[in-house]
Amino acid sequence: MRIGSVTLPSPLVLAPMAGVTDLAFRTICRQLGAGYTITEMVSAKALCYQDKKTLPLMELGAEEHPGGVQIFGSDIPCMEEGAAIVREVARPDIIDINMGCPVPKVANNGDGSGLLRDLDKACRVAEAVIRGAQGTPVTVKMRLGWDKGNIVCLELARMLQDLGVAAITLHGRTKVQMYAGTANWDYIREMKQALSIPVIANGDVFSGQDAARILRYTGADGVMIARGVFGNPWIFQQAQAAIDGKPIPSRPPLAQRCEIAVRQFELAARNKGEKIACLEARKHYAWYLKGVPYAGYWKGEISKITTLADVYRVTAGIQRELRDAQDDG
Repeated sequence: MRIGSVTLPSPLVLAPMAGVTDLAFRTICRQLGAGYTITEMVSAKALCYQDKKTLPLMELGAEEHPGGVQIFGSDIPCMEEGAAIVREVARPDIIDINMGCPVPKVANNGDGSGLLRDLDKACRVAEAVIRGAQGTPVTVKMRLGWDKGNIVCLELARMLQDLGVAAITLHGRTKVQMYAGTANWDYIREMKQALSIPVIANGDVFSGQDAARILRYTGADGVMIARGVFGNPWIFQQAQAAIDGKPIPSRPPLAQRCEIAVRQFELAARNKGEKIACLEARKHYAWYLKGVPYAGYWKGEISKITTLADVYRVTAGIQRELRDAQDDG
């Protein structure tokens, strides 16, 4: 798949997710088969105000190419300036605009999926980012519309394509749906048929088989995996096998999965400090244990992690007591 001048090595994309897809987790996903990764969403306004906490969010790894930075906002001058800062500081291969975040504090402010209520402004935002990107391909991630009575994705996608947006990712839900119900893949298929630029399918991909199925059903150029990757970065290997029609590998044994988790937390500690990394490790480690029988005690211990020493202690206990536990593979 080509996005502007950038060639992606596979159709498998890790979704940008706030509080989840930091540099450490993206690194693990790249090592396990993700062809393209994108940062957590970065506030253009925070970039314009030179917020020091924001700069690390858009740091790409040395080997994280092709890699993208996602920005969000609705202030036109700020989005242009923010894109220019991203281009100059992070030097991403692609800049993505968030037009899909449904979280109320974002959407109700007119950012994220709030832009789906004002297509003219959404287009002016895209034009501003394209100006600021100065040749770096610009993409958009969007939802179907604000609610089921206002499905605007196809109309907006055509407008964005005409403005020079290089690819569009469509999540098959409305803003009001949040993450409830079922993603509607029909609109993704319609968008693929309507556009000449690449379309990436997103929504309800929780297994390798789902990834292959959404590509077959929609004809999309790529598949973006979001919540299905929680605790399971091996989903990219499983998805590639399913797409290729090969036997789908099982996840590694629990002991090995724990070792990958520890590697992720060590990387995070190097990037953002041990204290923050270990606090954030709590949710990630619990995800790694999803489906493991009799893991309740260890999930309780994980919720108390504050240091890497705690991580090592808990991991040793899990590997000792649960290594023979049967899980869902």
